[in-house]
Amino acid sequence: MAADPAHDPACDVAHGTAAAEVAERTLVAVFASPVARYLLAYGRDLGFRPVLVEPDPERATAAGAVTGMPALDATADVVVTDHHRAELGAVLRDALAHPARWIGVLGNPRHAGPHVAALAALGVGADDIARVHRPVGLNIGSRTPPEIAIATLAGLIADRNGRPGGFEFPAG
Repeated sequence: MAADPAHDPACDVAHGTAAAEVAERTLVAVFASPVARYLLAYGRDLGFRPVLVEPDPERATAAGAVTGMPALDATADVVVTDHHRAELGAVLRDALAHPARWIGVLGNPRHAGPHVAALAALGVGADDIARVHRPVGLNIGSRTPPEIAIATLAGLIADRNGRPGGFEFPAG
């Protein structure tokens, strides 16, 4: 019997009648913040291996985080959840030393990204600075930590799948 050309295997996954393909993925949230908490919780549900990096030892202990950037491979997505922290440049420099798939910093796109000056002051080259995405996530007008986490994860999924995000769908 020939397969139905109109059948979409993704429907089987969505209806629970087939298992989803599982790919190794890591989500690193930098800085113990409310957004990081939701980002990692929702990311776990999406199949990411969650890692929280908090360079401040006291905050790290309280949050159950690691204090240094772990070894990252090309499956890792890194999201810096606070652009006001003094450690911003150092944590980004450390993330850029790895072949992470994607590195980004949360922040309002109407303001200059402080990561650029912080990285330049540490001697990080322009090509590496350009690897850092800002803003991150889909533009859905998110304001609360859970909304920001959802927008960020949706943006990561869209990017990983080579899609622009939003409600633009190809014809056909």
